[in-house]
Amino acid sequence: MHTDLLTVSQAAKYLQLSEKTVRRLIKNGDLQASRIGTRTWRIRASDIDKYIESSLNCNGRTDKTQNAVVEKMEEKTAPRLISLFSGCGGMDLGFKQAGFNIVWANDFDPDAQAVYSLNIGKIDGRDILTVKEDEIPDGDIITAGFPCQPFSNAGNRKGVHDSRGMLYKECLRIIEKKMPKVIVLENVKGLLSTYYIDGRKLVDVIIDDLSMMNGKGYNVVCKLVNASDYGVPQNRERVFFVGVRKDLGVEFKFPPKQSKDNLTLRHILDVPQNAKNHVDWPLSPQALKMIELIPEGGSWKDIPYEQLPPRFQRIRDNMKRYRSPNFYRRFSRDEICGTITASAQPENCGIIHPIENRRFTVREIARIQTFPDDFEFITDTSKNITAMYKVIGNAVPVRLAYNLAVAIMDQVFNNNENKEKELKE
Repeated sequence: MHTDLLTVSQAAKYLQLSEKTVRRLIKNGDLQASRIGTRTWRIRASDIDKYIESSLNCNGRTDKTQNAVVEKMEEKTAPRLISLFSGCGGMDLGFKQAGFNIVWANDFDPDAQAVYSLNIGKIDGRDILTVKEDEIPDGDIITAGFPCQPFSNAGNRKGVHDSRGMLYKECLRIIEKKMPKVIVLENVKGLLSTYYIDGRKLVDVIIDDLSMMNGKGYNVVCKLVNASDYGVPQNRERVFFVGVRKDLGVEFKFPPKQSKDNLTLRHILDVPQNAKNHVDWPLSPQALKMIELIPEGGSWKDIPYEQLPPRFQRIRDNMKRYRSPNFYRRFSRDEICGTITASAQPENCGIIHPIENRRFTVREIARIQTFPDDFEFITDTSKNITAMYKVIGNAVPVRLAYNLAVAIMDQVFNNNENKEKELKE
């Protein structure tokens, strides 16, 4: 380095770290720095070189090794994330990509656990009901995609009368103990029309509980979000609660909607034939017979009446009674895909390939959920292939989680850092 004294901003740029990380290194004594007057930090070039030599130990190391050390340093100083009901890791991967450090994750589903541990890291597999609060590390943010089946329009919608429907209480239990700076809860659209046991809307109950928690409470914003507005090639509506602890003085604002260019299936289904996990779950003979009669962009309504199975003929005879279902939807290559569900059944979602008579493959639905191609799934047996459709369908789309995480990082964590900077400089 040729510059003698550097500002925090210059040092951060040189080290390829955030300013927040550099300030914490100074605070912890890992990087020597001096104050100019009483407010502004300055770092000597020689001290930066010493820090690089001692911390990265770069002599004889490859760039890959150095990058791994830098990544570890960033992880140490990044906001700490506690993940509840983590699934196979869609939400967590998005937050990790945005710079959060996952310090604890939990999910009870063994299939989800296997995929999570393969790609992201350690996950606690216990039933959350058995996990005590003091067994969970402290964190800056808690995320939770608590079970959605009780509230789903695709299920029987027992809501809070289903035992899984009360699992959001477990989120509240842990939040109340940890009181992180931010909480993020995610669920299906049906939650908005679900009523609590006392007659109030469940969404209002959750907001009230969080806003008054421990006498501090959270500023909670609830919004129905379509994933396709945030870079996901899928029209998937989900409810998000984002709460920021009131003492931080921030009310979260959801990021602006993004362009939907290049989100149609035509841009997604170019998976190389030798790609990992590019295998499909075979359809039943009856389902295969039906989809052979459905054109690209069509559905079961395009099948001639006389060629429908008896059950579908009864539905066709009284469409009003059955609310005109749109079974066996085959989206065209020039459409954005519909919601990928955990069941992956043609009656429940548009899982049929536009021009080939099969389900989308595991890799194709992973792309629709915006998992990167290097994210691995387990497709060595027929049973595992079926399980992968379930865990991918249950996941939060990675790109949606990433965009939400970036907004949280900017508005809460970087915002606080900027306030600290104003005070110090």
